[in-house]
Amino acid sequence: MKAVFTSIPPSHLIADAVQAPNRSSRDGVGLVESILTLAWGYSRTMSYAPDRSTPSPPHASPSRCGVVDAGVLFFTSISSSPIHQFDETVERMLKYNIFGRGFKLQVAITITCQIAFIFFGYDQGVFSGIVTNENWKQTFGNPGSGLEGIIVSIYNLGAFSGCILTFLLGEKLGRRLCMWVAMGWIIVGAVLQCTSWSVPQILIARYVTGIGTGIETSTVPMYQSELCDADKRGRLVSSEPLFVGVGIVIAYFFDYGMSFVGGPEAWRVPIACQCVFAFMVIFMVFGVPESPRWLYYHDRQEEALQVLCDVWDAPPDNEKVHKMHTEILETLRLERKNGEYKWRQLFKHDEVQTGRRVALAYGMQFMNQMGGINLVVYYVPTALEENVGLKPNLSLVIGGCVQTMFFFGSLIPTFFLDKMGRRRPMMWGSLGLAISMMLIAVLLSFHAMPDKYSKSLGTATSSAAVAFFFTYMFIFGASANCIPWVYVPEILPLHARAKGTAVGISANWLWNFVVVMITPSMISNLNWQTYLVFMCTNLAFIPLVFFCYPETSNLTLEEIDYLFIKDGKKGVGQLKARSQPVQESLRPAEEIAEDVEKHAVRESDEADHVEAKDEKAVNG
Repeated sequence: MKAVFTSIPPSHLIADAVQAPNRSSRDGVGLVESILTLAWGYSRTMSYAPDRSTPSPPHASPSRCGVVDAGVLFFTSISSSPIHQFDETVERMLKYNIFGRGFKLQVAITITCQIAFIFFGYDQGVFSGIVTNENWKQTFGNPGSGLEGIIVSIYNLGAFSGCILTFLLGEKLGRRLCMWVAMGWIIVGAVLQCTSWSVPQILIARYVTGIGTGIETSTVPMYQSELCDADKRGRLVSSEPLFVGVGIVIAYFFDYGMSFVGGPEAWRVPIACQCVFAFMVIFMVFGVPESPRWLYYHDRQEEALQVLCDVWDAPPDNEKVHKMHTEILETLRLERKNGEYKWRQLFKHDEVQTGRRVALAYGMQFMNQMGGINLVVYYVPTALEENVGLKPNLSLVIGGCVQTMFFFGSLIPTFFLDKMGRRRPMMWGSLGLAISMMLIAVLLSFHAMPDKYSKSLGTATSSAAVAFFFTYMFIFGASANCIPWVYVPEILPLHARAKGTAVGISANWLWNFVVVMITPSMISNLNWQTYLVFMCTNLAFIPLVFFCYPETSNLTLEEIDYLFIKDGKKGVGQLKARSQPVQESLRPAEEIAEDVEKHAVRESDEADHVEAKDEKAVNG
């Protein structure tokens, strides 16, 4: 497919602009120089006077002289080049050496990802305080529980659509450009939300914002996991959901503070503040590099190697950089063994079990949502009012305090996930969540049956139930909050990482939509029995993780492939087979590393043997 753009500046001006950032990045004026160079070329073309004695530029035609020839687009004509080359040109123009090399650059990458997830948490939490606001209810015609569920949950449907867009376009655009596109959708959606006066507008606005969030959450964890060491990957990627907790807490207490202001400002201002985080991410992405693994996959090996050198502040012949360079190329060779990868092969049972790994990614995010977290995040003030019987103001305060437990719980995997592993925290976390939901249900049942139990007993048990909202959020933050976001990008092979991550994260948003939409009706109709539903789902996750999910802690993304390349027997009953990935994952990491090394040596010996055999045949 060829791209055809109306031409403005001559191609050599574009080349000058592309080089300008590199010439001036150290003195901080690269961006200004690029803009001025392109603007100068634009003005030169705009002032072009048609003169029949002067030959037209090669890219012009007699019918496109003067202002018409200048056109309306700011792009050079590249009709003879593939569109991805133009994308590369734009991507290179918008990269500046803001953060330097080594540790500073690694910190900048992590902070960029964390700010993106602060926004994610803020956007998740901001509507919990808004749906109880009287002015918001009056503006949108006092929606019932069904319509309220649709208004809140359509955001998740938009995020699901964003995952689909990432699935289709993410691998072409790259990680950085995807983050920019996501922030663009988010800003447009936030503006539409804070200016809404009708139900259709707020529905469209929530959907648009959700698209940006879906693209963001499909891209950011993958980007972080591809730019960090194996022994730090769990902690760094799990720090992102930690900052989801930060965003939720900010949103809750901001909503609570604005509730004293009254009027439309009480809910329009918190929504508008989403743009603050989006603009911060846009700025940060200017200074961080593209994922080296994405560059390798698109045969931009020199740029990829330079990124590795910049991030780890080492020369190309450094042992660590050379090892990563070799491993990535070897993994690409293995994954491309059967030809160029097609998206329709995503669920194929190939040599590296791509289909199985995509299914594992999808299931992990399914568990993240179906444990009942959004009942607490979105509707805890509503639940405290309707189920516990608290007053609105007290419900908001306690709801905000409950969200702080999300943050404190997330501190545990942020510092210790690479020591704890992935499987064990998911299993004991699911057990803890199930117990919390069971105790909430039992204690609220006394308040829901006044004909059987006294009012004083019902009040006392309902108050006691509040404690288990706190334990639920703490346990969720320490387990099911962080681990799925770490596990999804790392379990997938490189050739399917962008599309597979989008599929995995889509499960988060699809089931998020389902839970958020049905929760208001469940709280109103089932009352305390609602919590028993989520108790059962959490209990079901324990054997699912035990039998199906391999341990990936402290393995490089390339070494994880070796857990899946053996053709093990299928079925739960064959777990004793040494070739089963789950069985392999139960072994110490040192043994797995030894096997990986032996496999590499064996492949090298086989290659030497074949080469010697071919040489002998030639000489013979």
